[in-house]
Amino acid sequence: MSNSASPVHGLSEIDHGSRLLRLQNAFDAEGLDGLLITDATHVRYLTGFAGSAGFMVVGADTAVLMTDDRYGDVARDIAASLNADLQVHVGGVASQRDATREFAASAARVGLEADDVSWAQAETYRNEWFADAETVATSGIVAALRLVKEPAEVERIERAAEMTDTALAEVRSMLGERVTERQLQLALDRAIIDSGADDLSFSTIVASGPNGARPHHVPGGRTIVEGDLVVIDVGALVDGYHSDMTRSFCVGEPDAASARMLDVVTAAQAAGVSAVTPGSSGESVDAAAREVIEHAGLGEEFVHGVGHGVGLLIHESPFLRGSEVPLVEGQVVTVEPGVYRSGFGGVRVEDTVVVTQSGCKPLTHSPKDPVVAVNCD
Repeated sequence: MSNSASPVHGLSEIDHGSRLLRLQNAFDAEGLDGLLITDATHVRYLTGFAGSAGFMVVGADTAVLMTDDRYGDVARDIAASLNADLQVHVGGVASQRDATREFAASAARVGLEADDVSWAQAETYRNEWFADAETVATSGIVAALRLVKEPAEVERIERAAEMTDTALAEVRSMLGERVTERQLQLALDRAIIDSGADDLSFSTIVASGPNGARPHHVPGGRTIVEGDLVVIDVGALVDGYHSDMTRSFCVGEPDAASARMLDVVTAAQAAGVSAVTPGSSGESVDAAAREVIEHAGLGEEFVHGVGHGVGLLIHESPFLRGSEVPLVEGQVVTVEPGVYRSGFGGVRVEDTVVVTQSGCKPLTHSPKDPVVAVNCD
């Protein structure tokens, strides 16, 4: 029997059952008899279930996935495919509460996901769902399992990155055709979906001219004209996994200020990527890129951290700036320094990379040559 749901996009299967077993093996160290999983991303990571209504109660040897009638068949199919003891309960809120009480009746200490559960919810769980057990706040238990990506996860991120590379190559020439930011965004989004992606990773950023000084600019009606710097930040989604890439362009030959910004940020990004190795801290990666920008006298215009983890979420641990935790093989992170000058424009260059045994491997491969020819027709 398969360990996971049927593969998509011709990709390797993910063994969700082994993840559930790894979580249960961590219970002793956490002093838990059970764990309530309410974070939808964690439910998907542990089971492959991606419905909008579902949570899990995990015991030392077995677990139950709770959902409603909309997802009953999906949940049962997933449970049947796992190499783990996963039960399924389908019903409304009251039924799920009663089933949870019964499932956890022998548990003395149950963990709640503190990063996902509100104070009011915690009180309800404590008084009504687990009245005979001690409920304790937990943080990072499942997230710790997600830090290092399995080969099948890297494969999905890499496939998403390939789709992004292909889509950007298809629309790049539009930069010289006096289109608006919004027109270019829509064309790029369409190209990503046409490439086979399930969805976009996030709302695509196209920021031209002075709008490029805003790292998270929302594309609008401004026409992209000759001389503009243009920042494009884009990603694709494949089977729940994200890619993330930024490229910066100049429409026509850049002036001296634009050329310097492009050169400095490109060099800083290369320095940051070179610093991604097993054992290096996130802070050292940030510092390697930041040093290039500061040495150029542009340090005050680099206003964010150098990168973050990528996986089932577009922004997830590890967050590099300020982190002294060593990177390890299999982690997937971005390296994305930028310089933003108010009233003038911005430049950001970003790749998604996976930490390897001796360094890192880029998963995004779009060229970094910034100059786009102007179409004079």
